[in-house]
Amino acid sequence: MIPLQQEISEILSNALQASLGGTPLSFDVASTLEVPREEKFGDVSSNAVMRLAKELKQSPRTLADGVVKHIQAALPASKLAGRIAKITVEGPGFLNFYYSSQQISDVVLKIHKEGDRFGRPTLPSKNILLEFVSANPTGPLTVAHGRQAALGDSLAKILIFCGHRVTKEYYNNDEGVQIQVLGRSIRSRYLTEIGVTHEFPENGYKGEYITQMAKDLKAKHGRALEKETEEYFSRFGKDTIMEGIKKDLKDFDVTFENFYSQEALMKSGKVEKALEVLKEKGFVYESEGAVWFASTRLGDDKDRVLIKSDKSYTYLTPDIAYHRDKLVRGFEFLINILGPDHHGYIARIKASVEALGSSRDKLEILIAQLVTLFEGEKTLRMSTRAGEFVTLREIIDEVGKDAGRFFFLMRKFDAHLDFDLALAKSQTVDNPVFYIQYAHARIESIKKLFQERGFTLDWNQSSAVSRLIEPSEISLLRLLSQFEETVLGAEKTLEPYRLVPYLKDLAAAFHKFYTDNRVVTEDPELTQGRMMLALSTQSVLRLGLSLLGVSAPLKM
Repeated sequence: MIPLQQEISEILSNALQASLGGTPLSFDVASTLEVPREEKFGDVSSNAVMRLAKELKQSPRTLADGVVKHIQAALPASKLAGRIAKITVEGPGFLNFYYSSQQISDVVLKIHKEGDRFGRPTLPSKNILLEFVSANPTGPLTVAHGRQAALGDSLAKILIFCGHRVTKEYYNNDEGVQIQVLGRSIRSRYLTEIGVTHEFPENGYKGEYITQMAKDLKAKHGRALEKETEEYFSRFGKDTIMEGIKKDLKDFDVTFENFYSQEALMKSGKVEKALEVLKEKGFVYESEGAVWFASTRLGDDKDRVLIKSDKSYTYLTPDIAYHRDKLVRGFEFLINILGPDHHGYIARIKASVEALGSSRDKLEILIAQLVTLFEGEKTLRMSTRAGEFVTLREIIDEVGKDAGRFFFLMRKFDAHLDFDLALAKSQTVDNPVFYIQYAHARIESIKKLFQERGFTLDWNQSSAVSRLIEPSEISLLRLLSQFEETVLGAEKTLEPYRLVPYLKDLAAAFHKFYTDNRVVTEDPELTQGRMMLALSTQSVLRLGLSLLGVSAPLKM
């Protein structure tokens, strides 16, 4: 079934084009549709008229009135017949669409019929490579990596739910200068542990985890490693740290189909092949003893060095080869989730994708902004155990997987996130994840009471749904009918956050419904209708939480 929002988009597009005399629109109408946070603004709202009025230099209100008349005339013969109750013009020219009571109440039976497929839009499937976290194996995962992990894994779940094929990949930068420094740091701490006088490297890693690895080596080998090379300690360090990273990710319920090794990439000949392709296409030149990528020709602010005068590669060079390999492997769309220090990376890597012969639109780079940790009023800047940063492991141990994932998703990608540890640990209605999970568990207890009273749910008794006429029942039904559009919005914008306010609103609407109405009553038909509504709500809460990677407990 075509999502209702797509049908609204089609009829609105036709009405706008009619006002232009059939001239094609300069923008995508679907991108103007939103689910309003407040019921008074309808079920779907659009600012398309305002955008067109600006282009035509016309009054948006006058244009909107004409568009509404055109839609109303077309409604009876369209797929929206009987599904839209009214269309209003608000403010400077917003169009608000209100679903019919039949459309809203039908959602209960639709949820039961479709089960875990409810809300799944019908979209052309893409083969997507989603790369995220990709932390260097030089230290444990930090809070910032935790946010990227939650965002990436939830985005993958949403894309898969929408019918796409998604491969989750971790790029393991397991060679180069930083790995050499890691080896020197561990070796230095090991020598200290066995009583050998030496100087710690000036740029060495100083975290407690380095000392712990040195202690572990001493406990296992004693002084036997005193003459071992830096390479030995580098390999031990990166392998040990990577093992810890994988365990932390597993405990955070984040898995990857592939861990891609930069070391293997460098030995494969693929880096040289990528340089060859760039050279063939005329994007490589030599200057000042170095080899350069002419990225300014493709939108970058300056050309980039690929091979330094000492003949070593820059960081960009294997990255270009890696992205070429992604395309060679047949992925149609690439998504990278990076930290906030990578803004400058976007233009150069998009330029490289285009220089390699693909469209830059095949690559989407999402920047996950910083996280600030709070405990009540206190800002946490240091870790008592790691000495330099708060780790993902500490978050998992402090608040658990569910709260950790949910709190990391509580802001959009491009928004700074304040993470309140005290709130995340609390079991109160102020804690949003607890509030949503409690709604799900409360419905389970209602179902138990329903069964204890001797009721049996009959989903064929569709007339029971027509008994749901109280304001809090209608509000809950309306929110359930918006789930599909919410999921579609998350897929379009690549933004898992879209589900967060929706689930909070749905839980709040259910708690209001439960406060205002007895579900198990003396009236069998009304009891049937309200139980259907409660179970439908439970199903959508469970679905929404699963897309965020959060559990839906039956008991709390």
